[in-house]
Amino acid sequence: MSSETDGTADDAGPLARWARNAIHNPRRVYRALFYVAMAFFMVTTVFPFYWLLVLAVTPQGNLLSGSFLPTVEIFGVSGTFPLPVPKGFNPTAFVTVFEQVPFHLYVLNSFVLAATTTVIVLVVASLAGYVFGRIEFPGRALLMLGILAISYFPPAAFVIPLFQAFAGNAPITIPFIGVPLFTPPRLLNTPGSMIMPFSALFLPLSIFILTTFYGQIPDGLEDAARALFRVIVPLSAPGVATAGVLTFISVYNEFFFSSIMATSPEASKWSPIVGGILSYQTQYTTQYNLMAAASVVGVIPVVILVIIAQERIVSGLTAGALKE
Repeated sequence: MSSETDGTADDAGPLARWARNAIHNPRRVYRALFYVAMAFFMVTTVFPFYWLLVLAVTPQGNLLSGSFLPTVEIFGVSGTFPLPVPKGFNPTAFVTVFEQVPFHLYVLNSFVLAATTTVIVLVVASLAGYVFGRIEFPGRALLMLGILAISYFPPAAFVIPLFQAFAGNAPITIPFIGVPLFTPPRLLNTPGSMIMPFSALFLPLSIFILTTFYGQIPDGLEDAARALFRVIVPLSAPGVATAGVLTFISVYNEFFFSSIMATSPEASKWSPIVGGILSYQTQYTTQYNLMAAASVVGVIPVVILVIIAQERIVSGLTAGALKE
């Protein structure tokens, strides 16, 4: 009987043999999946950053002169190197980006806009997430669905009404009725016209994340402490850190609303980092090496933030484990 089983196993196809070996030795499957995930991460994340470095250190005059894939000869056999390499070496591009335009101001603008929006979102989302996660009230699910529905709409759908509201030229009226409510102040060409849309767009996701974390906290802790900011908020530190990092990175990279709400030349001083990168492109010339160098410089603050926040999230998940 065993010989028949062994014969059947030997006659099985490669997929069946792989599945059988995976069941008996799952560590090999986990290791293979890890290598596949790492290869996918390297191709989709690390390679674009490497490509930016190659463009940044390549002199402007050599960017359009031939391929970035050199021909190499190994043991008498010629072939194409699989990775692009710089055609020349010009590290001064990282200095020129600050000399040609005040790029440090663009980075500071993005940082200020992102930090301000993150603080507003976390304060409001913490209170709303506590209500949705800890308190039972009629219509809670419907109200949460309405909040999440805001994030389903594309940002372009809000441009025209927000532009009219921030212009302050006409009063705000009730839809379909036309009854005027109030005349808003003129916020166009000010940081407020950027921070308010950012906060409204990224608030639903933060509320959803914090609602999940608040809902997982045992009721016994709250009944014993009765302190939101002393017990509940510290225990929800991983959720707060996650919502804050996602909001900060999204606002830091945003340019759509900033380019529309800052229309005057005077308001260009509030342009974020993407506006600074595009400033190296004019009507007649495009300095690709400077745009790549500016992109690398702009990514560095986000990389530092992600590294710090990642440690905070991991430490919060391990040290703040909850037991009923």
